[in-house]
Formats: sequence, structure tokens, C-alpha cells
Amino acid sequence: MTVIDSVRIVLVEPAGERNIGSIARVMRNMGLTKLVIVNPHCNPLSEEAKVMAVHGVEVLEKAKIVNSIPSALQGCQRAIATTARERGIPTPLEKPRDVMGWLLEENINSALVFGPEDRGLSNQELSYAQRFVCIPSNPEYPSLNLAQAVGVCAYELYQEFLNQNQKTVIDTETEKQDDLADLKALEGYYQHLESVLLQVNYLYPHTAKATMEKIKRIVNRSDLKTQELAMLRGMLRQVEWGIKSHTLED
Repeated sequence: MTVIDSVRIVLVEPAGERNIGSIARVMRNMGLTKLVIVNPHCNPLSEEAKVMAVHGVEVLEKAKIVNSIPSALQGCQRAIATTARERGIPTPLEKPRDVMGWLLEENINSALVFGPEDRGLSNQELSYAQRFVCIPSNPEYPSLNLAQAVGVCAYELYQEFLNQNQKTVIDTETEKQDDLADLKALEGYYQHLESVLLQVNYLYPHTAKATMEKIKRIVNRSDLKTQELAMLRGMLRQVEWGIKSHTLED
């Protein structure tokens, strides 16, 4: 399970079957699977909802129906509620893009809460969340359809999920690069290898340079790590000890 799978979409008293179906579809588009519906005022599994859901029907079928917001948030450590307007009670409003990463942390369950189509969330309903989102829109007509609001937030959530994954890949690659043998150490190894190969007559002075170039190309393709290079240098030292011992015995 990925961190985005731990985020649930909570719809409070939705009344539009087509809206619920459209939300299931966009959730599927954005990698979200957990839908919780509080006191729906329609049938979330109606034929109309399923038609709008298209390939998100499975999200509808697995949706959890509860009778209160606390029930919908059971097991969650973090919740963001959405609102389209300022409130009398001081309520810092944030943009979806700025806050979605807060929901995407390992080993936590979180929720995005959306209000009914006709009124949005009340102050009491908002109080169940810790942070609040308002989607920037045209001030002359700021109100978004419920499915559109979920779509915008789900998109921003998924983009943050992708960004975090990309950062993890970059960090992992950086760690790998940090562990690679540096060029100075590689050059020391090549000089050491050439010396040993000359001693055992694998290389000859007049062809050593050309042959070593071929060997370097082969070795360079392997992206040797520091520890691997140390092991190879240890093998060369053992060969040198063997040569020396054999010479002394003779």
C-alpha cells in the first residue's frame, strides 16, 4: 500500500448521484481508493452514479456509509476540510497545492472532507479538521461543483504524491552515486592492475596502454562501489604476495 492509499475522501451529506459517480471516477484517475459518505441524501450505487463512475465503479461499491463525521474520520490522524468562503471564526485558508503534502506521510491515515452541494460544511463540521482548504477561483463566481472541487484537490494530492516519489528516487540515486568509487581511486586501481598484469606477463610494455584502455572500458561499465574496488585492490595485493613468495622459493 502506498501513502496515497491511506487518504480517504469524505463526502458529507451529498445529494447528487451524478456527483458521487464523477467523484469515484476522478478518485480512480488519481490513485485514490477510499471513499466514505456521511448520511447520503441519494443512492450512491444508483445506475446513474455507476454510469458517471465508468471505471471507478469499484470505488463506489467499496464506499463506506456512516452516520457522522467522527465515524468517517475514525482511525485518522490528520484531516483537511474544504470551504469556499471565509468564516466568522478565524479560519486560516490554504491552497490545495500548499497543504496536500501534509496528508502524505508514512504510517498515518488522513482525510479530505467535502461538504454538501447546497451549503458546504458548517462551522461545527469544519471543527473536526485541523487544516482548511479553499480553492482559488474567479471571485465573481467562486463556487465550484462538488465533483469539480474533489477533482482539483485529488489532482493536487496526486501531484504531491508523484513529487515525493520522484524525490525518493533522486535521493536513492544520490546515495548510490555517493557510494561509487571516485575517479582518483579508480585510477589508482588501474595503475595497480597494470603493474600486476605486467608482472605475470599478461601485459607487455609495448601493448600495455592499448590493452589497459579496453580493460578500463569494461570495468567502467560496472559502476564499481567503494567497497567493491577495495576488494579488487585486495585481490591484486594477494596476487603480488603470491608472486613474491614464488620468487623467494625459487
